[in-house]
Amino acid sequence: MPLMSESDVRAFDAEPAAAAGDARLVEEARQGDQQAFGDLVNRYERRLISVILRFVTDLELARDLAQETFLRTYGRLDQFDPGRRFGPWLFRIGVNLTLDYLRKRKRRLWFSLFSESHAEKSPDPAQADPRQALDLEQEVRRVLELIPEKYRMVLILRDLENFSTSEIAAIVNRKEATIRWRLAEARERFQKLWTRRQNAADPTALLPDPEEDSDDL
Repeated sequence: MPLMSESDVRAFDAEPAAAAGDARLVEEARQGDQQAFGDLVNRYERRLISVILRFVTDLELARDLAQETFLRTYGRLDQFDPGRRFGPWLFRIGVNLTLDYLRKRKRRLWFSLFSESHAEKSPDPAQADPRQALDLEQEVRRVLELIPEKYRMVLILRDLENFSTSEIAAIVNRKEATIRWRLAEARERFQKLWTRRQNAADPTALLPDPEEDSDDL
């Protein structure tokens, strides 16, 4: 079962003009222009909240974490490399902040991975019984929880949030070749685990992958 179809949609505009606009706003914010930073917030806030909602179940919590991300970003503007793009740098701060929050409270990271509570969607008229879709989502979540974090992270950013390989590499601070390898590995692991779970007489007996999952982003 494929997790999601491939898409060429990008998480945010990758055109040079957009990157140049961000760099200008960052420089103005560094000089004390609060409106410039406010413009950056307006550009990225909605997208940042959407990404954080892949990890947490509560919209207000996601908004709080997004706000904290912007506060930390503002305090670190002097550390930003103007030769790089602002978007991936911002999302890296946000993702790390969210993961740190969840780790401290010993919560399972991917319980609400496919939650649509933050999206305004109309019911699918072709779906006879919505409980069938809910059961499927729950099964997918359980399988994803068995995949080590470093692979799940790439899987969600690429296949669920449509970030490009280069953007993910910037967010998790890894080479693009590493990201491509992790993505292929993640998809393969998901496929194998999904098949095993569906074929198992007792799906609850499927144990987590024994591989150590302590790598940082």
